[in-house]
Amino acid sequence: MKVLHTSDWHVGKKLRGRDRASEHRAVLAEIASIAGERQVDLVVVAGDLFDTAAPTPDAEAIVYEALLALTGERSRPVVVVAGNHDSSARLGAVAPVFAAHGVHILAAPARPDHGGVLDVGDARLALLPFPSLRSVIDADALMQRDAADHGGTYAERVRRILDALCEPFAGDRVNLVVAHLMVMGGTLGGGERGAHTIFDYWVPATAFPPTAHYVALGHLHRAQQLDGPSPLHYCGSPLQLDFGETANDPSVRVVTAEPGRAGVTVEAVPIHAGRRLQVLRGTPDELLAAADQAGDEHLKLVVDSGPRPGLADELRERFPGAVEIVLASTARDRPVRDTTVSYEGRRPHDLLVEYLAARDAHDDALVRLFDELVDEVSSS
Repeated sequence: MKVLHTSDWHVGKKLRGRDRASEHRAVLAEIASIAGERQVDLVVVAGDLFDTAAPTPDAEAIVYEALLALTGERSRPVVVVAGNHDSSARLGAVAPVFAAHGVHILAAPARPDHGGVLDVGDARLALLPFPSLRSVIDADALMQRDAADHGGTYAERVRRILDALCEPFAGDRVNLVVAHLMVMGGTLGGGERGAHTIFDYWVPATAFPPTAHYVALGHLHRAQQLDGPSPLHYCGSPLQLDFGETANDPSVRVVTAEPGRAGVTVEAVPIHAGRRLQVLRGTPDELLAAADQAGDEHLKLVVDSGPRPGLADELRERFPGAVEIVLASTARDRPVRDTTVSYEGRRPHDLLVEYLAARDAHDDALVRLFDELVDEVSSS
C-alpha cells in the first residue's frame, strides 16, 4: 500500500503581518493532487493543521476543505492527529462530522480500544496527538494496567504510551505510527514553538518499536530522517513559514509498504506551490543593484549601514516582495547608556546628534527633519 505523510500546515500563520491564505490553499491543493497522481491508499496528517488554537473562519475553511479534498475521487481514508498548535477541543468537536466523510481525527491521546489504534485497509495505525507536560500524565495513566506505575519523566511516560499503542501491531499488517512529538536528534526547522522543543519535551528514538514499518512524525518543520529501531521521518512543513526556514525544502513523503514484509520505500515529493523565503544582505547600493534579479520570493532585507530618512520606503518600492527591512547592527552592539551623565536642560538637537554619533549613524538630513519637527511642536 501507499501512504502519503504530511504535517505542520500552520494554516492561518502570517508573515510579518502579510496574509498567506492563497499560498496555503495552493499548497494543500498540490498535496491533494500528489495523492491522486501517486494513487495513494491512505493520507496521514501528523498535526499542526492550524497555527493557533483559535483559528479564523477563513483558516478553518482552508483546512476543512483540504481534508475533504485529500479523500479524492477514490474516497481514500485520511487520518489526522492534533499538534501542539491545534485545539484538541475544536478538532474533537468536528471529528464526528469528518468521520462520516472518511476523515478520522484523533484530537487527544486515547487507549488502543478507544481510537488510539485504527485499522484502515491493510494498515494498523498507532495514533499519538501531541501530549503536553500536563496531559501526558493523564494519558499515561489512561494507558496503564498497573495503577502503581505512573511515575517517571516526560520521555518515560511517552515511551509507555507508545508501548501500549503499538502492542496490537500484527505481522499481517502495515504497522504505522503517527505522532506529533519532539524526537531527540531532530534538527529544528527554524519556526517551531520554542517552549515545546526544549529538553523537557524530547523523546528518544528508541521509544518507537522495531515492529513499525514507518513512523510518521510531525512537529519539526525541516524534512529529515532520524536513526531508530524503525524508519522515523519528519516530512516537514509544506510551506516555508519564517525566515529561519529558508534552508527548508517543502515536501511530503510517499511511503510504499507491504503487509507482513519488512522494509519500506520512502520518496520525498517536493512542493512547489508556495512562495520561497529569502534573506538578502548588503549596503543600500548593493541591495538596490540586485533589485532586478529578485524573484517572487518573500524577502527580508538586512541593510549594512546606519539609518537614513526614506531608506525603507526606497527599498520597499524596489522590492515589492520585502516583508521585513532591518539594519545589520543589533542592540548588543550599541554602547550602554552612561547613567551618571545628566541630560536635563540640554537641547533636543544636541541630544540627537550625540545619540547618532555614538551609533556611527549620523545623518544631516535626519537631523534637519528632527529640528523641523521640534520647531513645529514648540510653536504649536
